[in-house]
Amino acid sequence: MTNHVTLTQFIIEQQRGLPGVSGTFTLLLNDVVTACKKISHLVNRGNLVGVLGSAESENVQGEVQKKLDIITNDIMVEALNWTGHLAGMASEEIDGIIPIPSQYPKGKYLALFDPLDGSSNIDVNLAVGTIFSILRCREGAEPTMEDFLRKGSEQVCAGFVLYGPSTMMVLTTGHGVNGFTLDQDIGEFILTHPAMTIPAETSEFAINMSNQRFWEPPVQRYIEECLQGTEGVREKDFNMRWIASMVAEVYRILTRGGIFMYPYDLRDPSRAGKLRLMYEANPMAFIVEQAGGVCSTGRERILDMNPTGLHQRVPVILGSKNEVERIVGYHLAKG
Repeated sequence: MTNHVTLTQFIIEQQRGLPGVSGTFTLLLNDVVTACKKISHLVNRGNLVGVLGSAESENVQGEVQKKLDIITNDIMVEALNWTGHLAGMASEEIDGIIPIPSQYPKGKYLALFDPLDGSSNIDVNLAVGTIFSILRCREGAEPTMEDFLRKGSEQVCAGFVLYGPSTMMVLTTGHGVNGFTLDQDIGEFILTHPAMTIPAETSEFAINMSNQRFWEPPVQRYIEECLQGTEGVREKDFNMRWIASMVAEVYRILTRGGIFMYPYDLRDPSRAGKLRLMYEANPMAFIVEQAGGVCSTGRERILDMNPTGLHQRVPVILGSKNEVERIVGYHLAKG
């Protein structure tokens, strides 16, 4: 390959066509990229540098933390808090808003992130990732919770980095979806997957089957039809995948289609879902829709939801348009 296009070059060229856009956003993305390169290096090194295993602590969600959950959160915060591009941050690992230290200038953007998605995979050497979302903030004002709790449709950028056999960043700024592969030799993300789109048709689904007994009837119906294969009402065979890492699931769907489901279940009526709206569902919904897919709770479009808290959980059904619309139709028919 020749004439490599770097991520920075791509963003600058994309912004040239947009009126009133400054270079601040490009610099902010470079800050995120710097943090993700550091995380990629640590994930790749693993036990060689002593970063695997449990931290023997819990995060704000009540989930047991891995050492890398804490380390990657610190990397993201330290890479973003001093540059003057952000007014504030929020993380899966921290209860409230993360303020910018008073000695540093404040910018006009807010960042929300899951620093290590799929961290249960890290000790068995499976794919993990980082998810991030960027919002605009009122200039000159200390951000409040209200500034963060905005609909997903108001995001100016969303992306994720997949730490797999190669490190990849998938990004949207509302003008399609593009994928970049980290060239370890030169330390740059290079455009390798331009204009990614999700096929409308698929024969592949991803769901945690161990929760089947708790699903609502629309999800039970959909999965049963898939499992019936060519002998059933769908008249075709489906394959099932489950990686337990949202970044890996969504990347697979972006490259070959499919549907990913972490639906509402009946175990705890007070908890609407497993995945967090602000730094998991919203950024992934933005990416999926920009690639031609659909993202829903089963009852409403994810990007239209009015958030109620930084760590709000929601059901998520996303992926190939025709399959998501089918299962949404089952929910609506149920009433």
